[in-house]
Amino acid sequence: MKALTHLYYGDGKGKTTASIGLAVRASGQGMRVIFAQFFKTMPTGETSMLEKLGISVLRAELPKGFTWSMTEEELGLLRKEHDALLKKAFSCMIPGERTLLVLDEAIDAFAHGYLDKTAALALITGRPEEAELVLTGHSAPEELIALADYITEMKSYRHPYEQGISARRGIEF
Repeated sequence: MKALTHLYYGDGKGKTTASIGLAVRASGQGMRVIFAQFFKTMPTGETSMLEKLGISVLRAELPKGFTWSMTEEELGLLRKEHDALLKKAFSCMIPGERTLLVLDEAIDAFAHGYLDKTAALALITGRPEEAELVLTGHSAPEELIALADYITEMKSYRHPYEQGISARRGIEF
């Protein structure tokens, strides 16, 4: 079975949720699943449940916060963390073993320069042929669109945050 590449992107809610659904499905069918999250460092309900299912969850540790409030030094650390996370995620794959690799928010890391694009593209295109790949994020660059087999755009029409409702435990995290 040839493994394919999925992009879940857009300004709407549901990108990570869709990738988690696929991760659970793949795990239930005996596939090795690696779930790597970029930018996200806060503990969430979904990552604890994925780990209970035997899914490998990888995350960057530092720095914490929003990129627009980071110093150049913190942004440099973020880039190094993301590059290391990407390499670690790809190194968890075993050639010959059906694998699902989810790179949550990697589209944004790629698009905004918080990930080495050359290394990312080399890893994506050179991955084992039995490794299904999912990337999530907000705005998909042409380089990633050109490589994708599935492209799903999540469009927001209304969101509670616009009415001042903060993220809620169990629903948004």
